[in-house]
Amino acid sequence: MREYQNPAPIEIGSHTFDFSATYIMGIINVTPDSFSDGGRFLDTGAAVAHALKLVSEGADIIDIGGESTRPGAEEVLLDDELARVIPVIEKLRAVSNIPISVDTYKSAVARAAVDKGADLINDISGLRFDPAMAETAASLKVPVVVMHMKGEPKSMQTDPVYENLIEEMYTYFEESIGIAEKAGILRDKIIIDPGIGFGKTFPHNFSILRNLRRFSDLGLPILVGASRKSFLGSLSSAEADDRLVESLAAAVIAASNGAHFVRVHDVAATRRVLRLCDAVRNAE
Repeated sequence: MREYQNPAPIEIGSHTFDFSATYIMGIINVTPDSFSDGGRFLDTGAAVAHALKLVSEGADIIDIGGESTRPGAEEVLLDDELARVIPVIEKLRAVSNIPISVDTYKSAVARAAVDKGADLINDISGLRFDPAMAETAASLKVPVVVMHMKGEPKSMQTDPVYENLIEEMYTYFEESIGIAEKAGILRDKIIIDPGIGFGKTFPHNFSILRNLRRFSDLGLPILVGASRKSFLGSLSSAEADDRLVESLAAAVIAASNGAHFVRVHDVAATRRVLRLCDAVRNAE
């Protein structure tokens, strides 16, 4: 069996992630229309309370987003996105040193978020939607997640076609890493995300989980976000809030196939299954 080495440790906020375990990114959607929990955390107090709950359950990072990127989603105005996420980041930072990620492709949101205490920029566009994002991230000296996506949220699920899914994604990552490094982002500050559900059919998503190790050749940490997504429901007809079992299975498969971070809604249960997964992987 081919051996894979972990990437170099990465500093996110005051925390060092050395990849001795699989890390959990807990999701806070400050949106009215996210596919699973839209509308639940629009109130700043509710969002912060839920973030602290996820921290208590074992989240290693909290990812805060103010724009739904579900299939068919409309773009959110800059001022609306700022009004949603900045108060949450500011108040969470005041009560916790948990690393905070801001889920945005807008450089102005990223800058404001980091100014208020965010430690990581999670860009679904792979630094491509906003031409200023790469230079902004470089100037802020924070790590970035570059995700693969085909198209844009509004139209990405309209018949996405690839000649060779995994190799096209690999090339995309090489290009996004090039964009980052050209702007001055150090390679050891980059995390890659295969973008499950973003311009992919259900079979594409299963193939990504199966072939995730291919992206280890880039030598960078890998983040996978499969939690509650519709391709999981395709196997059982379960609605989004009833996909825990499938989400846990996806997290274990991802971790077993090379993911270093998993982005999830259900932190406590995911922590339990990943403890087992990590114990098996680290056994002699």
